[in-house]
Amino acid sequence: MQLILISGLSGSGKSVALRVLEDAGYYCVDNLPATMLADAIALYSEFGYQHIAISVDTRSAPTLAALPQVVNQLKAGGTDVRLLYLEATSEVLVKRFSETRRRHPLSGNRLTVEECIQLEREMLEHIVDLGHRIDTSNLSANALRSYVKVLAEADSSRLTLVFESFGFKHGIPLDADFVFDVRCLPNPYYDEKLRPLTGRDQAICDFFAGEAEVAQMQQDIASFLQRWLPRFKQDNRSYVTVAIGCTGGQHRSVYLTEQLAAAFADEQVLLRHRQLDGRSSDSHK
Repeated sequence: MQLILISGLSGSGKSVALRVLEDAGYYCVDNLPATMLADAIALYSEFGYQHIAISVDTRSAPTLAALPQVVNQLKAGGTDVRLLYLEATSEVLVKRFSETRRRHPLSGNRLTVEECIQLEREMLEHIVDLGHRIDTSNLSANALRSYVKVLAEADSSRLTLVFESFGFKHGIPLDADFVFDVRCLPNPYYDEKLRPLTGRDQAICDFFAGEAEVAQMQQDIASFLQRWLPRFKQDNRSYVTVAIGCTGGQHRSVYLTEQLAAAFADEQVLLRHRQLDGRSSDSHK
């Protein structure tokens, strides 16, 4: 049986993720207390369900402390358990609650939205590292749907190496394990013909191919990862996210992210471009 747990901050896109999995054929349950997980999985197994998705979050706050232990028990029993933790910056979350006019689940304590978000971060702190984190701050709902679908299909027995480009002027991704700053490299932005293009376009690739510094940066990052990835595998890590940042997240970071993903093709690799993927403005309810 495959069980995907959806958790994270309110307003970060958990409902979007759960609907994606439901459309993909998963039996979905919204807001199940962590202490009921083991019994629920046993029951679903009797009914023949093989793909289950369940959201577990602060709406069932008193049971959250038990989640790490329950996850370990389920894994030990042979269940393929994956946890996706969705988050976003406080500024973005406040804006989303304002736009949708929804109440925060913790607002019953007469807290402001900002206070609710901070409290929720503290309540979820002990489960953040149980699975794969996705920062939806600059991510469109369509991109999130795509990310969740790909992660659900990934081989959980292998480490997943995520390469993610981003722009520093939009903030550092919350889900990054490693961050490499490539703003020191030559910038095609100053060429008016190249400015509207991205690091995936051939003209940009040709521009960087002639720059020795770019090749050296790529080699240095690749060498670092080749040196340390085996240690992460030995530590039974399921995901490692490598974020490559330039100023706007359009040229340098995109190009190097594409090159590094190709260089590590023998690994289980996922490729993301935060600024390019986030250009749609659809909702994260």
